[in-house]
Amino acid sequence: MADENIKEKKQEIKKAKRIPNKNYAIKKRLPVRPVEGNNVIFITKKTNFKAQLDKCCDLLTRGEKEIILHGLGAAIQRCCNLALQLETLFSGACQLEVNTGTVDLIDDLEPLVDDLDFGAQVRHSSSIHIRIFRTAMLGANQ
Repeated sequence: MADENIKEKKQEIKKAKRIPNKNYAIKKRLPVRPVEGNNVIFITKKTNFKAQLDKCCDLLTRGEKEIILHGLGAAIQRCCNLALQLETLFSGACQLEVNTGTVDLIDDLEPLVDDLDFGAQVRHSSSIHIRIFRTAMLGANQ
């Protein structure tokens, strides 16, 4: 009896997986970006980590009061690592505020056959937003 229930659950899990349809080509849209600005940085897996770190350091040393890092999906780990590196470099002068969430991503379905209509599907992806703000002036005596 228990074996039958386990087999049924495994079959349900296999059915729940998304199987790509061969009649459609999937075109992934860019995610919706929050407020743009000089102090808003979007972290990706493709950008050089050292370049991202240097850009954040430049912003903080030039007098920016806060910077906001945004990461999606696989870039979450890199975003966290970058924030921790900045906290270490500016020891005691900066603090972190972390928010996590889920973002809806939309994929366009373009038909490969003339008989079908265009469509869209929604995916969900994890996201992180890290606010790094100065608590003390850089170079000031503490």
